Amino acid sequence: MHDSHPTSEAAARVLRLTAQIASPETADESHLLTALWLDESRAQELLERAGVSETTLQQRLGVDVFPLTADEIPSLNDSTPIPLLPQLTTIITAAQSHAGQLGRHAEMGTEHLLMGLVSTGGPLAIQLAEQGVTLESLHQQTADETGSPHDPIPVDFSLSPTIITEQDTTHTDRILDAAANRCREGLRVIEDFTRFVLDDAHLSRLLKDLRHDLTATLSMLPADRLLRSRNTPGDVGTRIDTSAERQRLGPQHVARANAKRVEESLRTLEEYGKVIDAEFAARCESLRYRFYTIEQAIETTHAARERLVDCRLYLLVTDRNCPHGAGPLIRAALAGGVDAIQLREKDMPDRRLLDLAQRVREWTLEANALFILNDRPDIAALSKADGVHLGQDDMPAQAARQIIGANALIGVSTHNIEQARQAVLEGADYLGVGPTFASQTKNFDNFPGIDFVREVAAEITRPWFAIGGINAENIADVIDAGASRIAVSAAITDHIDPADIAHTLRTALV
Repeated sequence: MHDSHPTSEAAARVLRLTAQIASPETADESHLLTALWLDESRAQELLERAGVSETTLQQRLGVDVFPLTADEIPSLNDSTPIPLLPQLTTIITAAQSHAGQLGRHAEMGTEHLLMGLVSTGGPLAIQLAEQGVTLESLHQQTADETGSPHDPIPVDFSLSPTIITEQDTTHTDRILDAAANRCREGLRVIEDFTRFVLDDAHLSRLLKDLRHDLTATLSMLPADRLLRSRNTPGDVGTRIDTSAERQRLGPQHVARANAKRVEESLRTLEEYGKVIDAEFAARCESLRYRFYTIEQAIETTHAARERLVDCRLYLLVTDRNCPHGAGPLIRAALAGGVDAIQLREKDMPDRRLLDLAQRVREWTLEANALFILNDRPDIAALSKADGVHLGQDDMPAQAARQIIGANALIGVSTHNIEQARQAVLEGADYLGVGPTFASQTKNFDNFPGIDFVREVAAEITRPWFAIGGINAENIADVIDAGASRIAVSAAITDHIDPADIAHTLRTALV
């Protein structure tokens, strides 16, 4: 497998454990973090020093740290080959890079796996950063034990001025200066799009944080030397132009073009930065991976807003809760103005569920409405549903996407602002936000309530539906809190005239 650097026994054990917690094909960053914690090795020590605890992992990061018993954890003498972990390739490669900064033959340890997880900028990395676990803090902690953090990291090459000539340095400096300018400019253009077009505080903050981290990373370069190397009048690239560069079809295309500019610039900074400083190059790599996630979130937000622009009233249906069966109620609700139907059947046998789903698909197509299936991407795909809805305990959105396809809608239930932010980064097309009030169809120990609706309204423009106990009597309060979409169940299914109450609710949302 990953053999460009020797792997310590502890790191090998963690990788085996990661595959054992999930499976080699499905193991992701959360499984790796679980294994790093359970193994009680160097990585866990670093996490604990940063203030991370089991409570933090479970409640704030959503990581289950008790998936296996002690007997199931591989032994120190386990000679099983290190498994292939396709979803962790990027993290392991980054870990090898961090280990390589100590020398060509340095072993990749669990601390490097943690650094790799943090530096790739995935959703967990962002949450760990909020807890104070950053690449910089990890380097600082390890440097405090091995030497002064201000001492250069020992590597197996040197940047000798007798080898690199002044002219060579000038060429590299010009490249880095130009790439840094392109990257900063591109990020600002994209941030303007999320601020003024999407009006999305969450995405704007992510981009602002990335800009600040880029500024900190660029401060590692010799700024005066780069500026002196600049030669704009003599840059042949300023005289190369194409008609496509002067044409944009709209703000979305401006943002998209600048996203590619940012990615290309970060790659240039990373590659040519290796000539100057290996740590600088590693940081640029981390920023590039973080930006990939942000770019996806921007694209998904824009696409979902367009696709769900007219979807305001969302009905959850369970057959046994319908007095005359799901069919008559769904058709009446659609006639009254319901825009989307979610079929929510937890206990129905698969054969019967597929049959009912196919009929609901027909009814929603006739009404030009969306059809969503709860929990089951497999049945959703077979019935040609528009999408699937997932709870916090269901499979991740990325896994469901592999089953139901790239064009399907994926909704995710969220119960606090951290879950809502995470769902955006994980690719959910829309969010369920609640419960807002006590519900007749689902029990919750805690109610985030109307304040959660206000939080999401102030921060997230990815389409979202307030849900939980909403009816004709309290819908005005939900709208006042910032909701423009609602999901209901009993408000319609228990009403004597489903079409009429659906019309009332839908009219209130216009």
